[in-house]
Amino acid sequence: MGSANKGTRDMAEHKHGEMNTDVQEKTFEGFIKWVTYTAVVCIAVLLFIAAVNG
Repeated sequence: MGSANKGTRDMAEHKHGEMNTDVQEKTFEGFIKWVTYTAVVCIAVLLFIAAVNG
């Protein structure tokens, strides 16, 4: 039972907003860039297919 109490006590000591989130922010920025690039390429491919078949 001692380990369960220790885990609860550790959670209570957490200070909101003190975590360094630089890595998460860079990862999210890269993800958004990748999604944007992929969407633009997909739209361009669809427009090309529509133009060729038209």
